[in-house]
Amino acid sequence: MSIRLPRGTQDILPGQVEKWQLIEQKARELCHKFQYQEIRTPIFEHTDLFLRSVGDTTDIVQKEMYTFEDRGGRSLTLRPEGTASTVRSFVEHKMFGQANQPVKLYYMGPMFRYERPQAGRFRQFVQFGVEAIGSDDPAIDAEVIALAMTLYKEMGLKKLKLVINSLGDKESRAKHREALIAHFSPSINEFCSDCQSRLEKNPMRILDCKKDREHPLMKTAPSIINHLNDESKQYFKKVQQYLTDLEIEFEVDANLVRGLDYYTHTAFEIMSDAEGFGAITTLCGGGRYNGLTEEVGGPEAPGIGFALSIERFLAALEAENVELPIDQSIDCYIVSLGEEARDYSVGLLHKLRHAGYSAERDYSDRKIKAQFKAADRMNAKYVAVIGEDELKNNKINLKIMDSGEQKEMELASFIQDFTALYRN
Repeated sequence: MSIRLPRGTQDILPGQVEKWQLIEQKARELCHKFQYQEIRTPIFEHTDLFLRSVGDTTDIVQKEMYTFEDRGGRSLTLRPEGTASTVRSFVEHKMFGQANQPVKLYYMGPMFRYERPQAGRFRQFVQFGVEAIGSDDPAIDAEVIALAMTLYKEMGLKKLKLVINSLGDKESRAKHREALIAHFSPSINEFCSDCQSRLEKNPMRILDCKKDREHPLMKTAPSIINHLNDESKQYFKKVQQYLTDLEIEFEVDANLVRGLDYYTHTAFEIMSDAEGFGAITTLCGGGRYNGLTEEVGGPEAPGIGFALSIERFLAALEAENVELPIDQSIDCYIVSLGEEARDYSVGLLHKLRHAGYSAERDYSDRKIKAQFKAADRMNAKYVAVIGEDELKNNKINLKIMDSGEQKEMELASFIQDFTALYRN
């Protein structure tokens, strides 16, 4: 019986992986410009980290985490998201004591959630995310959103929609919580079991329910916007002002509720408006999480961040018919004829690569015609031909594939002559 990859995972093959690399490269370049530094955390953490930070009423904790016991009986979980691990590291390594605040970090790597696989949604997926920890300035909220929007736009996406909301501070959320309980309680038995269990623990999560989204009470639910205190209103107003200053278009959606418990104040999602993109339009989500560092045992250090799926990024590019500039050509292919020439080509190939060129040779002892076909398949810019006669005369023939022009060069100075030709 053949062994196949697990459901909800994928192999990213040559031809596709170059697109991933291009997005990753652009993300790293942008983070450098915005002064975010990379952090790499373990793929698994103590389960308690996610229980305390993500929230025990969330779908992630209740249904989606890959949790197991190690040989020492410790409960560990494959990371379902990147913020909790980043904040844990921030606290554990006392980054709050660094001179430069906020501490601005980014991560890129696989996350794991057990959910029903569908288009653009996998059980192992790759996230790129940023976190700015140590400032409650609304300008950093705008900066984080701007970084995400810039990445999408510079990669060629145009049909984007930014939606923002305020979830308020603790005081605002407490008032909103009471209003939600009063609103949903009389008819809570009409809702799914998840919503029923959330009513007392975290009623705001009811607004994020996928099963009961069409229930009439959802449309008339109390808005968090109407329960914001003056401080929260002013904060949200500032975020909107800064986004306007940055010429970033946005919509305010009072029903936007992020799926994790740690969010406060600013919450946002970036969606694709591309036709045919699919039912799940969210590309990126994030928000502010004041209080999370205290939750994992650290001092007060307000933070904000976002995470986006590379898989969904690629799906949006495809929906908008954006062709990424992937260069799959090589600089030079060596065609060799005869045993001595084949032996000599091994060292010549190494010299080309050592000089900084992408180069390849035949390893199957094929005829000259088949070797040229291989060069064509690899989109070789130049083909160097060497045979027994060329070796005896210290010569090599170079064909410029675009024009068909051929040049004879001295074998001893081939690398230098090739370099001069290549640069011109």
